[in-house]
Amino acid sequence: MDPYSPEGELINIHSAFHAGAYQQVLDFDTSSFSSANALPVRVLKLRSQIALGQAKAVSADLASEKTPDLVAVKLLADFEQGKDVVQQAKKLAEQHGQENLNVQLCVGMVLERAGETEAALELLSKHQGSLDAVALIVQIHLQQNRTDLAIKEAQRARKWAQDSLLVNIAESWVGMREGGEKYQSAFYVFEELATTSQSQSPHSLVAQAVSELHLGRLPEAEAALQQALSIDANSADTIANLIVLNTLLGKKEEVAGLKAQLQAADSQHRVVQDWAEKKSEFQKAAAKYNPKFEVAT
Repeated sequence: MDPYSPEGELINIHSAFHAGAYQQVLDFDTSSFSSANALPVRVLKLRSQIALGQAKAVSADLASEKTPDLVAVKLLADFEQGKDVVQQAKKLAEQHGQENLNVQLCVGMVLERAGETEAALELLSKHQGSLDAVALIVQIHLQQNRTDLAIKEAQRARKWAQDSLLVNIAESWVGMREGGEKYQSAFYVFEELATTSQSQSPHSLVAQAVSELHLGRLPEAEAALQQALSIDANSADTIANLIVLNTLLGKKEEVAGLKAQLQAADSQHRVVQDWAEKKSEFQKAAAKYNPKFEVAT
């Protein structure tokens, strides 16, 4: 039986992981789980540590591991620390990527983040009915601005996974890109995650808030973001979306303070980098023009 299926013993910890409730994953009581699921559980917990910024501890913990699944996790942790492990990751994929799901997932993430998108998609496409792989493929296509491919991937998964939570989440990501009535459908999925104690996290609350923003429900979005901030005051994604909200509300002073807060929380956040790139491009464009003044006589 699939341990991630509704009848499987890993369904709850797996759902918490994909809701971004990483601390809940680490705190999850797994003492009653079967020994057959010891490795999948350990991988979920280690990946949660990486997501929480504990990559260095994960690398140290796995320093002497030889199991392909754990070697793949270590490579992901190493990459998150800025280490060049792409060639090692490719070698591991050649050796074990045909059938090992954790190698497919972790190496796929390393390759994608290293800019080798097609190699990542090729590796992930080798999965044999894994919704985790489907979710990553959907994310990659959305990052490519290929919403059409993301839609097809989610639709194919719906045929065999039916009402799985991860399919619902993937379809909601796509719906947020499609817009229109899909915003409301996505909101229902994200709201359920954000209001369930087992899956509530800054991640799920931010997702709910973003859907609220698109629906024009600014007070509700603010409430969700403030709740996310109460869970983790240093959540960069929460702060970034608060900047968007306060910009829409015309609160310039709050925006200035939040920008400084975001810079302190994560100076490499994609929003911070985007601002820097746009500022640089504006300055380059402005430098091409010399103002001309006419003196009135």
